[in-house]
Amino acid sequence: MKIKIKNNNFDLKQTFLCGQCFRWKEDESGAFSAIVSGKPIKTVQNGDEITIESDHTREFLENYFDLATDYSEYINRFSADPTLKAACDGSHGIRILRQEPFETLISFIISQNNNIPRISGIINRLCESFGGKTDDGYTFPTANQLYGITPEDLAPLRAGFRARYIADAVKRVNSGEIDFDEINALPLVPARERLKTIVGVGDKVADCVLLFAFHKLDAFPKDVWVKRLMAEFYPDGLPECAKGAEGIAQQYLFDYVRNNGGLTTQKV
Repeated sequence: MKIKIKNNNFDLKQTFLCGQCFRWKEDESGAFSAIVSGKPIKTVQNGDEITIESDHTREFLENYFDLATDYSEYINRFSADPTLKAACDGSHGIRILRQEPFETLISFIISQNNNIPRISGIINRLCESFGGKTDDGYTFPTANQLYGITPEDLAPLRAGFRARYIADAVKRVNSGEIDFDEINALPLVPARERLKTIVGVGDKVADCVLLFAFHKLDAFPKDVWVKRLMAEFYPDGLPECAKGAEGIAQQYLFDYVRNNGGLTTQKV
């Protein structure tokens, strides 16, 4: 399956490197590829035209890349606020991927107090140790493939304290205590509280899972950088124009500040 799309608000580099995913790799030509839900996907960008090639169905790809959503509507809304407008102008190519819940949960457990190169390294070792081998690399292991895993079994990953959290998450998913269909159907707050029953999962990890796997756009993950950003620009909270889409606003703000060393507009 190969599809071509033209979209002014889709930039591969911004989307894959903004911190919402960890397995997309860029080659020397600028193409990005990853194994997603067991199958490889390759993407190439030429201006505002993107080519996506995969054995996945068109329906899967359109859902994964959130192609049915018009992000220009969010950008127009957010531009009512001068600080958010500056962020949108600089990082308008980010799209919120609709990722597989178990992979997203484990990935963001691994992300705690960690940097992106280390996160990617731990995830790669997890896939190589417990995932399935394909011609294109390793698949992310399923909860069933990790059934009965212990922190000691995970020692080769060099995940540190996170190994205990991974093992607990695997146990709860396999037992049905964490039911992704149920979480998907819940509003934000009870869904967050359900995920927080997993050892080591707090508000930030839970909100990342709810935003990047369940597309709950009102989820607003706050790490140390976002907290600093909020304290500087929005001590009273995000403006009304971001209501219901706080997660997208956060991505624009965080990516722009990270890559530009700050925002040049006045505080609002």
